[in-house]
Amino acid sequence: MDTNDVTLQALAAEVGAKLMTAGLMLASAESCTGGWIAKAMTDTAGSSGWFERGFITYSNESKAAMLGVRARTLEQYGAVSEQVVREMAEGAASWSQARVTVAVSGIAGPDGGSPDKPVGTVWIAWRWADGRVEAKHHLFRGDRGSVRFQAVLMALEGLRDGL
Repeated sequence: MDTNDVTLQALAAEVGAKLMTAGLMLASAESCTGGWIAKAMTDTAGSSGWFERGFITYSNESKAAMLGVRARTLEQYGAVSEQVVREMAEGAASWSQARVTVAVSGIAGPDGGSPDKPVGTVWIAWRWADGRVEAKHHLFRGDRGSVRFQAVLMALEGLRDGL
C-alpha cells in the first residue's frame, strides 16, 4: 500500500466517523475522479452506515440523465465549471437518500485542456445537510493520476472540514 492510499484511507475514515456521529449519509457525483471518492469511502469498514451511493457521470449526457444537470448549463458553462458541479451536487442529493454530497468535474489530462481551462482544472462542490452548496476551483499540477488523486484528496478534505 502506498502513501496515497494510506492518506485517503485515513481521511475517509475521519469523514465516515463524522458522518456517523451526525447521523448523515453521503453520496458522490464524480466525473474526472471516476468513482475514486466512492472507492476511498467504501474501502473503510462500516461505510454502509454512512455512504449511500455514488454516481459516475463522465459524459455530459450522464450528468443530465443521472443528476439532472441542465443542458443549458452544460452548453453555457461547460462540464468543468462551478455551475455544473453545483448542479451535480444538488442532483446527487435529489436522486439519493443522502443529505451530504460531493461533486467533482475536471480536466485530468494529458489532453482536453484549453487556455481558459487548462489541464489540471478541477471544480469541487459540497452540498451540506442544511442545503448550502459550496464550490471551489483548483488548478492541480502533475500527470493524470496526480491530478485525479489531488481532486479526491481535496474533496475528502473539504468533507472533513465542512462536517
